[in-house]
Amino acid sequence: MARVSVIIPTYNRAGFLSFAIGSVLGQTFQDFEIIIVDDASTDNTEEVVGRFCDQRIRYYCRDLKGNTSTGRNRGIREAQSSYIAFLDDDDEWLPEKLEKQIALLDQSPPSVGGIYTGYIRILRSNGESLGITLPTKKGDLSSTLLSSNVLAGASGLLLRKECLLDVGLFDEDLPSFQDYDLWIRISKKFTFDYVDEVLYRYHIHDNKIWNDPMVLSRGLDKMIHKHCTRDLAVRKNFSAQILLVGVMFCYQGHFEKGRKFYLKAIRLYPWEIRNYFNLFLSFLGAKNFKKIKALKEKYSL
Repeated sequence: MARVSVIIPTYNRAGFLSFAIGSVLGQTFQDFEIIIVDDASTDNTEEVVGRFCDQRIRYYCRDLKGNTSTGRNRGIREAQSSYIAFLDDDDEWLPEKLEKQIALLDQSPPSVGGIYTGYIRILRSNGESLGITLPTKKGDLSSTLLSSNVLAGASGLLLRKECLLDVGLFDEDLPSFQDYDLWIRISKKFTFDYVDEVLYRYHIHDNKIWNDPMVLSRGLDKMIHKHCTRDLAVRKNFSAQILLVGVMFCYQGHFEKGRKFYLKAIRLYPWEIRNYFNLFLSFLGAKNFKKIKALKEKYSL
């Protein structure tokens, strides 16, 4: 039985997927199985997977489209290893990721449920680096995670399978923030540690769920219902997420929708000046909104 099960959910990203699979096969640690769950793709995903002649790869194709959570959960149920790693189909691991995470988790007590790593943000269109993020928090993160998703995305996590069996799998009713929700639930029973290195590439491109404010807003509503408390740091965190959705709607020209989210952000955390600033900008028209936002970003106003 393999030491770790690598779960890759995918949907209509055949061009990205081959790089993701290749980054797993290129790991310095080789005792793994790869479980690819295809969410009813209509492109040549199956053909791409078939080009990798490796018996460690198992491919499952769903008949009906679900979401990322349904694919990850299917992979978890099929996994035969005690360690679980996730890789989004548009990300890539650096060669020593598994080796370093497994070495640390092997020597950690059972109370440590998972290991995460740093990452580099890459613009997919031209390979430009947009900066790195290194981990800084470990141990009991139950309070920390409610005010900030310090673990970031699923591609950086290596988890004990028993954690998932204990707290439950990904919430399939969440259209977004599924990984963040799971990290919060795990943190209530387990601790986390990290490898203080950049060990995966997070690619930024147009075909990401984070570009759809409607999907984000539906996920946020459920996250707030599940996890928001009276703690001001927690409310500030969710208010900032709501503000971002409002800004995205305004960039798309939907200013009435954007204002609704600004007002919602204000109600949740009325001490944040950015909420009022963006609400004011939303009344200046599309041209002025974008112009002032661009100036603000350029000069960090």
